[in-house]
Amino acid sequence: MKLIAFNKPYGVICQFSPDHKHLTLKDFIDIPNVYPAGRLDTDSEGLLLLTDDGALQHKITHPKRHIGKTYLAQVEGVPNDETLQKFAQGIELKEFTTKPAIANIIRQPEWLWQREPPIRYRKSVPDAWLQITLSEGKNRQVRRMCTAVGLPCLRLVRCQIGALHIQNLNLGLGEWCEISPQQIFQAA
Repeated sequence: MKLIAFNKPYGVICQFSPDHKHLTLKDFIDIPNVYPAGRLDTDSEGLLLLTDDGALQHKITHPKRHIGKTYLAQVEGVPNDETLQKFAQGIELKEFTTKPAIANIIRQPEWLWQREPPIRYRKSVPDAWLQITLSEGKNRQVRRMCTAVGLPCLRLVRCQIGALHIQNLNLGLGEWCEISPQQIFQAA
């Protein structure tokens, strides 16, 4: 059984088949028969897990397992306590209401790499960093949640899955390493 942790750069598609506009996982990972355990959209960065074990993939991704996934979101605007409380209550989106999430304002982490290309800045609109932990993971959920509370997401980085934090892996952008399942499932 193989389990890979990959630090996905911005603009990379979570697939191995070629794409005429973007880099894919194949441009970084030359290991046969591994597939993403969950996804990150093309505009998101950070921790992505890949495995060749279907049971492990299911264990990592199935919502009933309640494996938290933590994201760093740079948003346009500055949230107040009422806005943060909306994350904790669940946010009504078009097709569903999200499960409660934990959202806190943080400083930009010192360990975080620069994004290429950089995000757009507007001098007249402040921005803030949020740390958001979800127990579910639907398509573009963090971005949609931020937009729904009036905080468009400028940058999104997944930094943690379960107990596994990308900072502890010491991976540069586009780098990967083999890990053990225990690194994800151990008590945080």
